Amino acid sequence: MTDPIYHYEFTIPPEALDANGHVNNVHYVQWMQDVAVRHFAALGGMPLTQGLGATWVVRSHNVEYLSPAFAGEHIEARTWIADVRRVRSLRRYEFVRLSDAKLLVRGATEWVFVDAKNGRPLSIPEEVARIFPLLPDDRET
Repeated sequence: MTDPIYHYEFTIPPEALDANGHVNNVHYVQWMQDVAVRHFAALGGMPLTQGLGATWVVRSHNVEYLSPAFAGEHIEARTWIADVRRVRSLRRYEFVRLSDAKLLVRGATEWVFVDAKNGRPLSIPEEVARIFPLLPDDRET
């Protein structure tokens, strides 16, 4: 079985810092999108959605900041799909500092499957839904 959690490691660049000397919140939102796109591509989703004339757009982001991060730190971004419904998918995220395994940020994005030309929501076809290994929020730990 495929690991439902996608892992991506990166180093925080100096330009991600704000006037307080730690990572600015807008960078986490960008990194959430970036890791979601990487995960979807790794699952083979890009050619599938392009062939259907569809794409994903964000309906909402939720970000919870737990601890600051700084330039040069090595971070692991983790993402997984918690739920797939008729036209929406809920994706979760965690950002962890690798040096001490500290959870820095957790987040969620509700993505909507839409027609790439007119932006109208589309029902998620079975061939798209089945590429996602789910990790539901109500799982037993």
